[in-house]
Amino acid sequence: MPGLDRKLTLYGLTMIAVGSCIGSGIFVTPYEVAAAVPHQGIILLVWILGGLIALTGALTFAELGGMFPTAGGVYVFLREAYGPFAGFLYGWTILLVINTGALAALGIALAEYLSFFYAFSASAKIGIAIGVIAGLTLFNLVGVSASQWLSNVFTGLKLLAIAGLIGLGFWFYDAQQVTFDPFTTHNLPDNILSASLLALVGVLWSFGGWHHASYLAGEAVEPQRTVPRAMVLGALIVTLTYVLVNIGYMLLLPVEAIAQTTRVAGDAAAVVLPAGGQIMTVAIAISIFGTIGIYTMSAPRIYFAMARDKVFFPQLAKVHPRFHTPAAAMLVQAAWAVLLLLFWGTFSDLITYVTFMDIAFMALAGGSIFYFRRKQPERDRVYRCWGYPLVPGIFVFISTAFVLNTLYQRPVQALAGLFMLGLGMAAFRFFRHK
Repeated sequence: MPGLDRKLTLYGLTMIAVGSCIGSGIFVTPYEVAAAVPHQGIILLVWILGGLIALTGALTFAELGGMFPTAGGVYVFLREAYGPFAGFLYGWTILLVINTGALAALGIALAEYLSFFYAFSASAKIGIAIGVIAGLTLFNLVGVSASQWLSNVFTGLKLLAIAGLIGLGFWFYDAQQVTFDPFTTHNLPDNILSASLLALVGVLWSFGGWHHASYLAGEAVEPQRTVPRAMVLGALIVTLTYVLVNIGYMLLLPVEAIAQTTRVAGDAAAVVLPAGGQIMTVAIAISIFGTIGIYTMSAPRIYFAMARDKVFFPQLAKVHPRFHTPAAAMLVQAAWAVLLLLFWGTFSDLITYVTFMDIAFMALAGGSIFYFRRKQPERDRVYRCWGYPLVPGIFVFISTAFVLNTLYQRPVQALAGLFMLGLGMAAFRFFRHK
């Protein structure tokens, strides 16, 4: 029976961690952050907070990834700590909510940016999104080496484009046109804490993805070492990139302008370059395209691991005899992402629906480190979480606060996610009985 190939290097896994985060978020969600907290300093603090959450999570998951270097990542952490039921619910939610919802949102974002060149209808945008998701799924079926090449190329291109945008901000900053003063006391929101937690929806959506490296541990070279390093390096690179690019935005545009545009990168570049909008639109489309490529490849390893554990459809455990990829799992994911596209259809609803459930499970998985330290103290740990127990404690606390705030502020999308979770409970009983 064919198995998965171990061909992913540290560089390849790091590019996957970075590319999974940097998709559409940093180009689309800054307007939501600026609308929630219209203050330069608070905006930067919210993005830094998002980076700290990602970094504390990466440090926590680095220890877990070194302990369980097999395909499935977070699913395996939850299964080993809390039992097969918790692991199944995560995989179920990844398939029906988190990863497929992210694919649908990314597909819509890509179509929106392409509409900069041509006024596509709403149905045409959905058609574009479906075509891209299907096409990249088929490309990733060819093998993990092809997937690694795609990730390396497109992540490199998006980092170059962002570096160019940051350079424009610092080089062409004009204090007479835009005032950059993050320490001013003007425009502070009445309830800074609540507004900041609401702004974190877009921020955490933008940071989501660094843990995708753990899904691919079954195909990594020396996974005990490469997976933890890739997640930490990915979180650090993305945090630095996001803080700098937000400064770049604010050096070219006032906060009021950022809060009113869903094309902040294009508008910022257009301030100093006649064709800046078109250039950034192409760069962003490339960025989103690359992230869709990673998402269509990474999460199916979870469904593959679930099926191998006999808690999901057994067909999803099959590996393609020629390409050595979990082909059935990848095709099922693509099909459900298409259904979500047809059902939700709006970017804002999709990212709230996705981020709420994603962070809830991230908090639960992060908490598993305390269980393993207490129950398995003698287990070999290639990497030990720096700052334990404070670092994982911060990650779990802030993530939990975010989940509770989202349930209060955006109940419709949050309850939709919880409904899918309830269906997962019934599905688990069905598969266990079978």
